[in-house]
Amino acid sequence: MKQFVIKTVGQLKRLIVIIIGFTVVAVGIAMIVLPGPAVVVIPIGLAILATEFIWARKLLVNFKERFARLRNGNGSREK
Repeated sequence: MKQFVIKTVGQLKRLIVIIIGFTVVAVGIAMIVLPGPAVVVIPIGLAILATEFIWARKLLVNFKERFARLRNGNGSREK
């Protein structure tokens, strides 16, 4: 019974993280057309989702690399 409760609590925590992560990403996407810092909010949502999903971690790494290139003044894809 104890293992069932521990497993259920773990699944509940994962579900909460997923809901919060997707909500933050959705708000960030809405901020693309609405006023707000979409460039900040979307990576926060991806960081939340990256705790549970590999694809979100890869998107976050890709975003960080592109942001670093833009910050350095090199907008091209060449390395």
